[in-house]
Amino acid sequence: MTNKELALGLFRQAESRFRTMKEAFQGEDYPYAVRVAQECVELSLKAVLISAGIDPPKWHDVGAILLEHADRFSSVDKTVLEEIAFISRSLRGEREKSMYGDEALGLPPDRLYAKYDAEVAQKWAEKVYSFCSQRFKLDFP
Repeated sequence: MTNKELALGLFRQAESRFRTMKEAFQGEDYPYAVRVAQECVELSLKAVLISAGIDPPKWHDVGAILLEHADRFSSVDKTVLEEIAFISRSLRGEREKSMYGDEALGLPPDRLYAKYDAEVAQKWAEKVYSFCSQRFKLDFP
């Protein structure tokens, strides 16, 4: 499998998560919308890293890796890359709680996440997904 095939496969998975996030939000399943927003961001960024010839780590937040290799994205304002790294790090912090709840507080996911939380996660995922989609149009005709 080539890097191009792997990257496009991951990006297709990101597209799927993007659609699922929208459906979860419309269905008022806010914790799940947050969860799949995180997955959409993770998969989108890993796809872009691979397309740039960077082997992403197996952990969930790869924003710092994007910043580390900012020179490979010289056409992108560094502030944009910093915002994307912030989004990746922030959503990574919600990954487990959005699925399992907060054991320390004894709260299930549906008591932790409200509409606003899902709106913010969705907005962030849309920003990262859009950035990555534009990168693919440049890198993969």
